[in-house]
Amino acid sequence: MSAVFEPVTGRYLRLDLLGKPHRLYVEEAGEGVPLLCLHTAGSDSRQYRAVLNDPEILRNFRVIAFDLPWHGKSSPPAGWHEQLEYRLTSKDYAEIVIGVADALGLDQPVAMGCSIGGRIVLQLALDHPDRFGAVIGLQSGGHVDPYYDTQWLYRPDVHGEVSAAVVSGLIGPNATDEHRWETLWHYMQGGPGIFKGDLYFYKVDGDIRARLPQIDTSRCPVHLLTGEYDYSCTPEDTLAAAASIEGASAVIMKGIGHFPMSEDPEGFLGHLRPVLARILQDRRS
Repeated sequence: MSAVFEPVTGRYLRLDLLGKPHRLYVEEAGEGVPLLCLHTAGSDSRQYRAVLNDPEILRNFRVIAFDLPWHGKSSPPAGWHEQLEYRLTSKDYAEIVIGVADALGLDQPVAMGCSIGGRIVLQLALDHPDRFGAVIGLQSGGHVDPYYDTQWLYRPDVHGEVSAAVVSGLIGPNATDEHRWETLWHYMQGGPGIFKGDLYFYKVDGDIRARLPQIDTSRCPVHLLTGEYDYSCTPEDTLAAAASIEGASAVIMKGIGHFPMSEDPEGFLGHLRPVLARILQDRRS
């Protein structure tokens, strides 16, 4: 195989978030409508490698993926060692996403997130409908009841491989060994306590079930894509969320689990492209 560069550009963005200076790692490719991609709990933006390399999407969309603070190549803010523990809240998460969108000067971006990202895009559509042109929720629902004890995810004698083991059963049967193990590798590399801290938002602080009917899809369209092999955010969870949001669309993706964009890239892109085409058509009409 001859050497070739991908069309992806990676840079560091310096900005203030949550009252502190941060240095965030951002990757992007393509041009057109901004598509802001949000990764899952405990992982990073490498999950969107296929979207960032899809020629069809890149013709019309400027795909942007960033590592949340404390994740991937985005370091924690200075003084992080004096913090008792990392804990992601609904308020902070929304402020981070909007802060990045503002810093990049994005006009009516489409926000697409998976898992915790799939939850926060619903909150963005609810609380900031005029800031975003549309949202795409992957493995998205209004709430997930805690189904295992997360306390032991932050122990000095528990290796990062355990975080991968926790999520390994969420990967669907369509995933090849290559994509399955790359998805799990990202979890093995997470910082101490980060996966646990993200799950605070996912399982405790981010319950918006009662507020979902307030989302106005005439101001911010909502599209949901969920893999059928997911016991964290089940297809039933997503369909219930869609039923609560007048005008929302929902598709259950066969053979796919909780990490569609990284575990089965081609299968996922086959579902994503029509959604993006619809968003593009709506923006032009």
